[in-house]
Amino acid sequence: MGPNTVRAAFWRGGTSKGLFFREEDLEWVVDRDELFLRALGSPDRYGRQLDGMGGGVSSLSKVVVVHPPRLAGVDLSYTFGQVAVDRPLVDYSSNCGNLTSAVAPFALAEGLLTRSDGPAEVLLHNTNTDKVVSVRLEVHAGRALDVGDLAIPGVDAPGSPIRVTFLDPGASRCAHLLPSGSARDKLDGVVVTLLDAVSPLVVVRAHDLGREGALSPDELDRDDELGELLERIRRSAAVLAGLASSPDSAPLAAPKIGLLAPPTSYDTLEGRPVSGDEYDLSIRMFSMGRAHRAVPVTSALALAVAANVPGSLAHELTGGGERLRLGTPSGVLDVGALVEASDTGEIRAREASLWRTARELMRGEVRLAPRA
Repeated sequence: MGPNTVRAAFWRGGTSKGLFFREEDLEWVVDRDELFLRALGSPDRYGRQLDGMGGGVSSLSKVVVVHPPRLAGVDLSYTFGQVAVDRPLVDYSSNCGNLTSAVAPFALAEGLLTRSDGPAEVLLHNTNTDKVVSVRLEVHAGRALDVGDLAIPGVDAPGSPIRVTFLDPGASRCAHLLPSGSARDKLDGVVVTLLDAVSPLVVVRAHDLGREGALSPDELDRDDELGELLERIRRSAAVLAGLASSPDSAPLAAPKIGLLAPPTSYDTLEGRPVSGDEYDLSIRMFSMGRAHRAVPVTSALALAVAANVPGSLAHELTGGGERLRLGTPSGVLDVGALVEASDTGEIRAREASLWRTARELMRGEVRLAPRA
């Protein structure tokens, strides 16, 4: 590798794509954030990241660094970074559920991990949240099988199923599953549910803001008034959650914010009609200030937990259950959660899980753009 190149691999995990690095290949790097920004092509005032590997939206502007185990009893540790498109910032305030599904396949492909052919389990430690994730996948010829018949919303090609289960996902960044101690709060005059399971999430009812639940991402992004209001609520939630001392200092990636609504008929981004009886809860998520084309996996899993917390907005709309079908702009996503209450009434999330697919797109060396 030369002074302006670094070894990396480009992977799709679920509905996200990102650059994956081995810890040992970054030991020489003094400023890793600067390397990640240059590799992805940020900041880009045009919002397209044409001079890097990023795709101009949050789900396509991500990095993962895979480390040797930093926690007893796990196979690997990994750190996720959300790279801002339009500013020089790498945010480590949350995990990425989509790219988590690609960590074990990446490690197998790079020789960081070995498994016999057949069904296998890999235990991962996420350093962003200090949580453990169980990944179950099929191994063939020493690598993760990437050919299969599982189709997930937002990905055109099917793949081999990967079961991703977040263990004890509550309080990933906050002191408690319900940071305020309540299933409902009022922020900026709006009733919200603030919850931290897998990653911090704040949700509001679309109806309370005078909006419909089945709006498209483009319609949401054109609604400047809505975007400004949601960002104020999100920043206020960050303070309530203990993630920031003031709204101005709130992280960009946490908490994420979403609009909830009861099921109704709508068309997906590809034009496929979805009827209201195909899903349980409508969700429209925002990530890094823009409407998400599907739903961040961590937010989907947090919603599966929230749906089982009495008093939460998600529980009000669904009634709870171990399985939750989410209506997203890209289609219906199935997630699950196990939540229990102690004798004292304290709510605890035991696990949250879903199925993903992953595939290596390329490997080699990233050539870094020079800085003026």
